[in-house]
Amino acid sequence: MRKSFIFFAFLMILLGLIGCSNNEETAQKEIDPKKLLETLRANGSLVPLKAISIPDNNPMTANVVELGKMLFFDPRLSGNNERSCATCHDPAKGYGDGRKTFEKYNGEPGTRNSPTIINAGYYTTYFWDGRADSLEEQALGPIQNPNEMNQKLDELILELKGINDYTERFNAAFPDGVTEQNLAKAIAAFERQIVVKDTAFDQFMQGDTKALSDKELRGLELFTGKAMCSTCHNGPNLSDNNFYNVGLDSNDEGLYALTKKAGDMGKFRTAGLYGITHTAPYMHDGSLKTLEDVIDYYNSGGGDHRNKSFYLKNFMSPIGLSDAEKEDLLAFLKVLGGTEPIVEEPDLPGID
Repeated sequence: MRKSFIFFAFLMILLGLIGCSNNEETAQKEIDPKKLLETLRANGSLVPLKAISIPDNNPMTANVVELGKMLFFDPRLSGNNERSCATCHDPAKGYGDGRKTFEKYNGEPGTRNSPTIINAGYYTTYFWDGRADSLEEQALGPIQNPNEMNQKLDELILELKGINDYTERFNAAFPDGVTEQNLAKAIAAFERQIVVKDTAFDQFMQGDTKALSDKELRGLELFTGKAMCSTCHNGPNLSDNNFYNVGLDSNDEGLYALTKKAGDMGKFRTAGLYGITHTAPYMHDGSLKTLEDVIDYYNSGGGDHRNKSFYLKNFMSPIGLSDAEKEDLLAFLKVLGGTEPIVEEPDLPGID
């Protein structure tokens, strides 16, 4: 009896070691970068980052961009002259604010995370719920919102017209000077040049098969395969610009507030992934503090919101990534962080 037990225990240990060895071999498998690149190019869902499309009626001239930069940092765009665009989109915090949710005008916590403006020019709709169709439209939204900057546009235009330096800069940038439309155009033009680009991932997709390490290659294969990240994170900014409910426990109506369609309850736009290492916390409600938390959330199949999306078979179901696979996926996501575009705060007219 005892001999049988010892033999059985030894067998279990042996099988366990073999299993660990197989798992380790699977996690550390070699990826042929040329074959992976060929596969990704043939699929077409992932591409190197392209140049941002610039509207014909808002060319990014030096005068326009510089004016937009000044306006972006100017607290006089708010009702109390204390909050600027940069308050919630701080260059030092990945052009977010580092908070779970933004701080309202009255100091109370808001309901949504301040989205980064990194690569914002690649989206086709703006805000988490897609209620704006352009960066120009988006730029005016927070200024007027009583929970954000709480400033009436007509009063702001009069205030700007009373500042000689701004009047001169608006006239140099636009034929019709200081207007609401030109205010929006200037801020949007500035935001379009906040871009993370030319990451090692882009270099790989452009043909440099040595741009990614073995670990990052395994992560990329997971991103497009087992982990199913590219189901939604695809295209030139790794966002399909569509809306999904990923199961987060939230009372936020999301897209439903615009469409009033029951199927849109709790849906939010897919976030782009460039600059991702600089923009924590994550998700529309800022509920996930780290990229590791994000990976764990999706690996578990997400939350249990009653309207969780089932876009594809097995989408938003438990994935079953091993610890080693999660590490590989994290390594690839970190590649997408790229070089953060740092902008120094400009000198503002009339402010010491």
